Amino acid sequence: MKVVQTLKAPQAIGPYSQGMIVNNMFYSSGQIPLTAEGELITGTIQEETHQVFKNLAAVLAEAGASFQSVVKTTVFLSDMNDFVAFNEVYSEYFTENKPARSCVQVARLPKDVKVEIEVIALVK
Repeated sequence: MKVVQTLKAPQAIGPYSQGMIVNNMFYSSGQIPLTAEGELITGTIQEETHQVFKNLAAVLAEAGASFQSVVKTTVFLSDMNDFVAFNEVYSEYFTENKPARSCVQVARLPKDVKVEIEVIALVK
């Protein structure tokens, strides 16, 4: 096992790592719309989702992976009414490779954000 850690994504706000590599697979922790400097991005679901993808890009790169090598995503939304607007942004990042995905509405997310995403990817 190898811990993945980068300063280009927000640091963990609890007792966990940004991600782990096991047997050439990268498992990310959920990313929320915090900047690498720890600033919370609040706004529309689109604004929050773009920040989450910026964070995911950073941890994927540190792991030696990319959006093209993602095989599974799990999406947590605080309001399923945001589903269509969320999907518009999501589809900008997964244009050719469309990984398997679960998307659920949850009662509450850390820091009361609108979206959290975790990924599983194949490492080069």
